[in-house]
Amino acid sequence: MESSKEHCNFAPLKHKLEEHLIEIEQQIRQIIEKLDQDQTCLLNDLDHVRSKFLEAEALSSTYYLNCFLYPFTKKYKEIATSIYHLSQKKMGALIVIQREDLLESFITPGISLSAEITSPLLESIFIQGSPLHDGAVLVRQDMIISAANVLPLTGRTYGERKLGTRHRAAIGLTELCDALVLVVSEETGKTSFCMQGTLYPLSIPTP
Repeated sequence: MESSKEHCNFAPLKHKLEEHLIEIEQQIRQIIEKLDQDQTCLLNDLDHVRSKFLEAEALSSTYYLNCFLYPFTKKYKEIATSIYHLSQKKMGALIVIQREDLLESFITPGISLSAEITSPLLESIFIQGSPLHDGAVLVRQDMIISAANVLPLTGRTYGERKLGTRHRAAIGLTELCDALVLVVSEETGKTSFCMQGTLYPLSIPTP
């Protein structure tokens, strides 16, 4: 596989992020100045700043995910589109992207598919009631290798923070290998990806 460094050009992202952060900085300064105006409500201003932060997060998370995936699958857009649609519908999902490490010794195999990745196919697998939805999809290069795979759960505890089975499975697998795991929460629709045992929030922009 080609090195991800060959495809990670930070310049466009840094330029867009710089624009967003400069605008956020200016808005925060304006909010601080308005604090002395007793009759001024700042809720709309703060909400706008929050929206700008979310836009910056979307730029960053999409870029980094692209860099992590591109050397290992050319179907990034199809995967991103399916994650977005699953999130909108609050359909729980667990997608394992194999990278350098072989994964056979870490997962309990499910149903073999060996099908080329498409967004509709990925989404159909996770439809509630589908015989394949309760488990993880395994992606290798541009193919869906199998579905309904069972992943090892992490043994770590997180205090009062509650993690669902999908998130614990994503952490558990990535503690053992270099796989990247995408997770969609069935309860909230929130998306995240996991690498090296750490979950990162993910904001997929509208396709």
